[in-house]
Amino acid sequence: MKIHEYQAKAILRDGGVPVPTGEVADTPAAARAIAERLGGRVVVKAQVHAGGRGKAGGIKLADDPGGTEAAARAILGMRLKTPQTPPEGIEVRKVLVEEASSVARELYLSVTLDRARASHVVMASEAGGMEIEEVAARHPEKIIREWAHPALDLQDFQARRVAFGIGLAGEQFKQGVGLIRNLFRLYLAKDCSLAEINPLVVTKDGRILALDAKLNFDDNALYRHADVAALRDIHEEDPLDVEASKFNLNYIRLTGNVGCMVNGAGLAMATMDIIKLAGGEPANFLDVGGGASAEQIENAFRILSSDPSVKAVFINIFGGILRCDRLAEGMIAAVKKLGLRLPVVVRMEGTNVELGKKMLAESGLSLVTAEDMADGAQKAVALARRVQSS
Repeated sequence: MKIHEYQAKAILRDGGVPVPTGEVADTPAAARAIAERLGGRVVVKAQVHAGGRGKAGGIKLADDPGGTEAAARAILGMRLKTPQTPPEGIEVRKVLVEEASSVARELYLSVTLDRARASHVVMASEAGGMEIEEVAARHPEKIIREWAHPALDLQDFQARRVAFGIGLAGEQFKQGVGLIRNLFRLYLAKDCSLAEINPLVVTKDGRILALDAKLNFDDNALYRHADVAALRDIHEEDPLDVEASKFNLNYIRLTGNVGCMVNGAGLAMATMDIIKLAGGEPANFLDVGGGASAEQIENAFRILSSDPSVKAVFINIFGGILRCDRLAEGMIAAVKKLGLRLPVVVRMEGTNVELGKKMLAESGLSLVTAEDMADGAQKAVALARRVQSS
């Protein structure tokens, strides 16, 4: 789960990571009032779940309350388009108004999971304020990494090594070490998948501040963090993703035209790969889980069919926990109830597979069966092309 910058900064502040003073506003008048309270120059920042806001016109400096109100009026309601947003952009509903910082240096700092090493890693760079992926690709020597021991966490000497590596000295070194340790503790305590500060700045008066902040959280751990779960903003998510989450369906919308319904994340990834191998493009990732109910299967069909880009559906099920006859029963009921007109290709293997195939054959529905994954992918891609061109 992602949250807004202003929400992330509130969590950082409570965790001992210094951030600029600021407040959030949803009207130009409210933005003006915040600027009056802060005094001096302020920054007005669009609050959307995407980077690259400055280049897209979503961040503006203002010298006084009147300028703040004008900046907020220009940003609020705009559809911000960046490389990280959908093509149609995201509507800006709130802005963060915070004190403008006099920046001497821009740095980068983050904590995330290194899956290859099965360990949390702190990454830092003197090249802050830039796309870290670009820095890593062109100048890998500028990225400092320290891996935390699974049992011992991040050690003090590692925090000092990171602070030294990004050129901090004197009082800024002490501040940096404390900030790095606090960020790592917060990352663990909140079950984050990413805690990123870009840029982390050294101000001209010697302070170190998180000028921007991004916190992503492990969805599977949200039951431990009701306060974090309450920060979810469904306006920032695809409506179909939101609808799927209501029924505990793991769904991610993609850009292709072959809808996928699969049980198991690994099988879902393999299904998307084999669709591409067959010359098609998957329209989604959809994992109905090992023990999907008839209701979940029906809602999965409803979500798939409500995506106008889907021209054919490929159902790829291994009957282990979810028996093939149970899938067939739910599938037949869903297709009949929804009046589904999309072509559907079904590949089933596993427990009660012969019974499941018999139920589908006797249902009277126009369902295409497949012998294996490759056969199913080829048939689904061909059907999607036929519908697309008709």
